[in-house]
Amino acid sequence: MKHHVKDISLAKKGKLRIEWAEKDMPVLRLIKKRFEKEKPLKGIRLGACLHVTTETANLVVTLKAGGADVYLCASNPLSTQDDVAASLVKNSGIPVFAIKGEDNKTYYQHINAVLDKKPHITMDDGADLVAAIHGERKDLVKNIIGSTEETTTGVIRLKSMAANNVLMFPVIAVNDAETKHFFDNRYGTGQSTIDGIIRATNKLLAGSVFVVCGYGWCGKGLAMRAKGMGADVVVTEIDPLKGIEAVMDGFRVMPIADAAKIGDVFCTVTGNINVIRKEHFRIMKDGAIVSNSGHFNVELDIDGLKSISKGRRIVRDFVEEYRLKNGKRVFLLADGRLVNLASAEGHPPSVMDMSFANQALAAEYLAKNYKKLEKKVYVVPTKIDKEIARLKLISMGIKIDTLTAEQKKYLTSWEMGT
Repeated sequence: MKHHVKDISLAKKGKLRIEWAEKDMPVLRLIKKRFEKEKPLKGIRLGACLHVTTETANLVVTLKAGGADVYLCASNPLSTQDDVAASLVKNSGIPVFAIKGEDNKTYYQHINAVLDKKPHITMDDGADLVAAIHGERKDLVKNIIGSTEETTTGVIRLKSMAANNVLMFPVIAVNDAETKHFFDNRYGTGQSTIDGIIRATNKLLAGSVFVVCGYGWCGKGLAMRAKGMGADVVVTEIDPLKGIEAVMDGFRVMPIADAAKIGDVFCTVTGNINVIRKEHFRIMKDGAIVSNSGHFNVELDIDGLKSISKGRRIVRDFVEEYRLKNGKRVFLLADGRLVNLASAEGHPPSVMDMSFANQALAAEYLAKNYKKLEKKVYVVPTKIDKEIARLKLISMGIKIDTLTAEQKKYLTSWEMGT
């Protein structure tokens, strides 16, 4: 396949939307300008498995400006923006293999289409490229100098591989950069998940009981935004420290078995499997809305939901009604996949600006330093993290203080006390 998109005639619309996002991505714009001059990725084949959105489009165009031969497929069957995919092919000359709503077979055909290009660097959102390479495509390892990973779920998978000594090349955990998870996961996920739920349902959140499963950075952002919309927010957790934090932040905390009885809207953001199971679906209110904003739809026990249902039907775009055998109805959004990308547009470009600046600079770091790196998971170097934050502040017209010579001396000394 040279490329595989839904409709190349959508390219004009996609180009306009990519341009709209680009104006809110000043840090990536500065990196692109430097990349065009320096070509730090010249001769590098880069295979990317990311959500095919307007923001991703600006990233892959930046990587190409840096000299890379870029190939892109989707990291989720429902997250592709078809007009963006078409524009990247037609207007940017980047081979894209992604169609919104593609079935599981096509999804993996697209992953293999990218891997068939024998990439030197892989760029993942969920570690599907890396998993495929370590599974049936081990022949590609000899070409690969390293990988970058965008999301929490992928980092968890990769750290497990490293701990079990099966990881075959170095990986940079972009998700663990402070300019990524502090902002993208919290402010991006918080806003875009609420956006996806409302676009799918047109429900008023004010006055509803909104259950957030998981209080990591994504859960914190989601709970904060749901509260801001006037919802009564309930948090479920398995970590006692995060549970206490949620209480101190003003939320009710309880087990999912209790929350299932009172919730009007549910959203999982844990990165784990079967967080909401059939015993929870069974005791939900009639008309409960259930969604997921974690990377994989395994957070919801959809098979369990099907087993206690007597029928189901699509009632709105991305809304499926399950009629339970006990007479109640549960509404599942976006087939349990990332609701913020399936029924909305994902994170705003201004927050993805920092996340994708990390991706671009991590790829450059790999290209320059791969010979020094071991087969393990690395955090983005602090120097890169702080430089992205500095550039973002400049783009926002915000200045901060710098240490005086006296202050620098104080912070590095032990003699000075009270």
